[in-house]
Amino acid sequence: MPDDSQELISGGHLVAKALKAEGVEVIYTLCGGHIIDIYDGCVDEGIEVVDVRHEQVAAHAADGYARITGKPGCAVVTAGPGTTDAVTGVANAFRAESPMLLIGGQGALTQHKMGSLQDLPHVDMMTPITKFAATVPDTARAADMVSMAFRECYNGAPGPSFLEIPRDVLDAKVPADKARVPAAGQYRASTRSAGDPAAIEKLADLLVHAEKPAILLGSQVWTTRATDDAIELVRTLNVPAYMNGAGRGTLPPGDPHHFQLSRRYAFTNADLIIIVGTPFDFRMGYGKRLSPDATVVQIDLDYRTVGKNRDIDLGIVGDAGLILKSVTEAASGRINGGSVKRKAWLEELRAAEQTAIEKRLPNLKKDSSPIHPYRLVSEINDFLTEDSIYIGDGGDIVTFSGQVVQPKSPGHWMDPGPLGTLGVGVPFVLAAKKARPDKEVVALFGDGAFSLTGWDFETLVRYNLPFVGIVGNNSSMNQIRYGQKAKYGDERERIGNTLGDVHYDKFAQMLGGYGEEVRDPADIAPALQRARESGLPSLINVWVDPDAYAPGTMNQTMYK
Repeated sequence: MPDDSQELISGGHLVAKALKAEGVEVIYTLCGGHIIDIYDGCVDEGIEVVDVRHEQVAAHAADGYARITGKPGCAVVTAGPGTTDAVTGVANAFRAESPMLLIGGQGALTQHKMGSLQDLPHVDMMTPITKFAATVPDTARAADMVSMAFRECYNGAPGPSFLEIPRDVLDAKVPADKARVPAAGQYRASTRSAGDPAAIEKLADLLVHAEKPAILLGSQVWTTRATDDAIELVRTLNVPAYMNGAGRGTLPPGDPHHFQLSRRYAFTNADLIIIVGTPFDFRMGYGKRLSPDATVVQIDLDYRTVGKNRDIDLGIVGDAGLILKSVTEAASGRINGGSVKRKAWLEELRAAEQTAIEKRLPNLKKDSSPIHPYRLVSEINDFLTEDSIYIGDGGDIVTFSGQVVQPKSPGHWMDPGPLGTLGVGVPFVLAAKKARPDKEVVALFGDGAFSLTGWDFETLVRYNLPFVGIVGNNSSMNQIRYGQKAKYGDERERIGNTLGDVHYDKFAQMLGGYGEEVRDPADIAPALQRARESGLPSLINVWVDPDAYAPGTMNQTMYK
């Protein structure tokens, strides 16, 4: 029996202390009897508890929080269906390399395998989609295992971890001096690896001698906060840069080294291609879209990613910022880093860029009704400011936006990532606006995507988190509809992909937000401005042409 004079502490309070040590400022949650002691601990530690309407939203919000802040996010859900509801959010973070911790409840250890309420093998289910998944076996280990989970989030490329905590373990109290509570900043080492010095020198040499280099700045450029180092390299060495994922916005639109629409041309004609923080997955054609005659260099946090799916000439494992900075320093002293001879290459790419723009220009300015999606995303691009965080949540409509919308600053683009998860929009808005209330948040939804998590629009109203939301509404899951039409013909294009004509503007009004309907393209800009000025969560319901498809949709290999 513990001495009555000893200070006792519960498992939930130990968890909260560990979250505090990690710098977590908010947890996203949906309540359940298994987890409420964590809430009690969070109140004492000054950690905000944000409650949502679906556990998928909580997990996506934790993912979004990590992307915006650079600190790991945390979601807390109850056992059984609470945890299974969060699986999609964890899986999305796994493929997107986003560091977050999901804490799930579990039945009491004393009822193990007896069929307690909401008992499921959570750890078994989470293991394939996390970097670490475990049960907390003892109350005194609660804080220790939270810190262990966070440490594993940063093993190689970042990713999610999962902990389940049995109810009796969480609620029990132990002497405070028997529990290890890791001190802030003293249980995780630096993960910033500078790469092999010999490989750095080799890449610098390749850059100096290349006449037609191109670099792709992927999500890890933002993950490692390597923006300044990436900019220094492309400007000092005169290298054209393409950006994808969270790497968008590394260079501002209009920068002489910022390219977007000529990527395929560049990757077909370049003599040196540097891929930073992006795997050779479906987005890269598994590496097959790169010229077979080019020298290919891959830089990544994860050793397992380098050279996967495609042979490379040089692979460097480590932190994008440190590596790019070292390469710039190693190359810049050698005959201007080779930058002068690349002037003609940049002009060639700029001409290809202009040709692509002119091909799209008629639709970008099209005055027809229903509205062409290109016109909508063009208006959104014009609407964004340097402080606008842009979030894309949808299929075909967001594929359109990927060609046109250009964030003005680094870290101001959010999309689900390579899992292609619909429904991230509202939870990403929640995370972004909570973490950066000084920023404007602009979100574009497909009508199908919004439907998946849209009820948490009410959470945004409840927490007074204004944002400008746009629904590109064609009453269809149009990306799939195109594929069905292409494979099975016109008579079967509408099977299982057609939605009702929902007035999302009225949905927003019903929940206490601002809503407006747009059918004329001339009304898009004024409606967006009124949403901005409303100071409320908003949805501008824009009826778009259901028979217009993005080139990216039409070129998907699964439909051919």
